[in-house]
Amino acid sequence: MLYPKEVIEKTSAWVEGDTRAKEWLQQNNYEELVQLRDAASRYPKAFEYLLVNKHLVLAAFVNAIWDDKKAFQLLMEKREFYWAAMANYINGDDNAAIFLKKNKLEHYAQLAHKIQAKIRREGDEGTNFFGSGPFKVEK
Repeated sequence: MLYPKEVIEKTSAWVEGDTRAKEWLQQNNYEELVQLRDAASRYPKAFEYLLVNKHLVLAAFVNAIWDDKKAFQLLMEKREFYWAAMANYINGDDNAAIFLKKNKLEHYAQLAHKIQAKIRREGDEGTNFFGSGPFKVEK
């Protein structure tokens, strides 16, 4: 499903934590994109929402982000090339961003970049070398 540019831009803002963007998405019946933010961060309830409400492309996209080859293949089979490209971009393929930009879908590339940054931030927040490993600090 190709969403209008404004919708993707609001989703990008929501990924960065803009609650007004979240409210706009909800008021305009894009709850699946509200849930996408948490699903990409591996929150099971958000992912369940996508599945139960039959947003299979978004669910496949989330799994493809986390290197699920079958999910990526499903995106390709369903001809959801921009979602597949976003997953590839998040996974480090800069050519995927070029593909999106060439197809006038730069806003999708920006959303992918923001999801990637959010995932990396969350990973960094969970990393504290003083709390684990051979040099663990005892309290």
